[in-house]
Amino acid sequence: MKKFFKKAVTAALSVILCGYTAISASAKEPYDVYNYDRWGEPIPSQAGYTAERAVSGYDLEVGEFNMPSDIFCAFDGNFYITDTGNNRIVAVDGEFSKAVEVYDKFTFSDGRETTLKKPSGVFVSAENQLMYIADTENSRVLITNLTGNAVGEITKPDTEIYGSQRTFNPQRVIADKAGNVYVVLNNITTGAAMFSPNGEFMGFYGANRVQPTAEIIGDYVSGIFMSEEKRARRTRNVPTGITSFDIEGDFIYTCTSSSTQTTDTVKKLNAAGKNIFAGNENIFGDYSPMYDTSQNRVLASAIVDIDIAEDGNINCLDLTMGRIFQYDEDCNLLFIVGTNASQVGGFRQAAALESCGDRLYVTDTMKNTVTIFKETDFGEVVHKASTLHNGGYYEEALNPWLEVLKYDGTYRRAYLGIAAAKLRSGEYEEAMKYAKLADAGKIYDKAFEGYRLEFIRNNFEPILLALIFAAIAIAGTLKIRKDKKAALSAEKNKEE
Repeated sequence: MKKFFKKAVTAALSVILCGYTAISASAKEPYDVYNYDRWGEPIPSQAGYTAERAVSGYDLEVGEFNMPSDIFCAFDGNFYITDTGNNRIVAVDGEFSKAVEVYDKFTFSDGRETTLKKPSGVFVSAENQLMYIADTENSRVLITNLTGNAVGEITKPDTEIYGSQRTFNPQRVIADKAGNVYVVLNNITTGAAMFSPNGEFMGFYGANRVQPTAEIIGDYVSGIFMSEEKRARRTRNVPTGITSFDIEGDFIYTCTSSSTQTTDTVKKLNAAGKNIFAGNENIFGDYSPMYDTSQNRVLASAIVDIDIAEDGNINCLDLTMGRIFQYDEDCNLLFIVGTNASQVGGFRQAAALESCGDRLYVTDTMKNTVTIFKETDFGEVVHKASTLHNGGYYEEALNPWLEVLKYDGTYRRAYLGIAAAKLRSGEYEEAMKYAKLADAGKIYDKAFEGYRLEFIRNNFEPILLALIFAAIAIAGTLKIRKDKKAALSAEKNKEE
């Protein structure tokens, strides 16, 4: 009852504190802007991004897009879009004002020409200035330079490790600084296929784990007692495959679009393929499934694409509800952007996203557009505070976090930042207060330890004197009781 009362009071305060500002901030958006409070309940919030415009192929004078499925911002400032249905890659300038190149035909060094067939992914390497295209229905990764000359291709590996029964239909492709190529393949659940710079198959990378449900655990236990024949016939539990990925420095981030899996929804993998996020209780997408009245069913988030911004923020694209969930590098939720809608700022089928500077870019395979979202003033302040905080400048981030609360008095990430800043500066009582508002148990415990030590240090002499007096009083009481007991015993012996 007490917890319910707290939630009710917090919800009421949320409306009072940020109701007007949230409504004004989202007035231009075809959806209600929200975030989550410390209890995991959705509440009104300020918009971190606002839809600026939607760009079509007609706007770029290249004809209508047909199922644009991927987008990549390259080192040259241009954006590369996989126009899947038109079997081409369209390069667009940084302002999205014109197309600078249309790649629909490529030439090998021996003069052979080749075309694309339903490409679904593109990546441009800053290190070797080569473009890698997931040429899906041609069952290859085509490698070209930026002038349209093909320099190589990666096809299905002819090795037992890969398996003769497996198909080779690339969906997404990236390359690391060393030139190693990673490919997300359709219907492959053993991770991304990894190739050396010369195209040699090196194995699989970053496979997801099986969701440890009660049913799976039960099957495992019962399997211990099964015969070899029954064990061979039973259904195997396999993990979901990787849907998309992005690379940032020495780490590769992956996502899966399964709406029923919570394990490995988003992963941060090091060179050895170890998930840095493993063991953390991170939630990506909506905290719990949302009920859609228009469809009369419950919808759970399905992360279909992931992007790592220049400042380290993690952008996840939810296919189910057409939303972008933005997190800082520690997986703290910053903003929720977008929805499924026909207006600008909404999607019919969001497919891929990319970030560049203060903007987000999302392709829609049904609208055949790229929607551009621009950072708001609120978003700018939050990003400034978050960047300082994640850089270890907790005290410098204090004023920006306080500025954030002026925009949105219920913004949980700000309370976390302020609590950390107060803890760093030794203001333990204040740190405890803000940590409690953020429901940050670890920060609260550290602040309480500091507060306790500080209290003891500042009151050492009075505490010591009190302990001495208490010891004397206890010793005196014990002596009186002992003397009284001895006197009673002596009197009793005398009577006998």
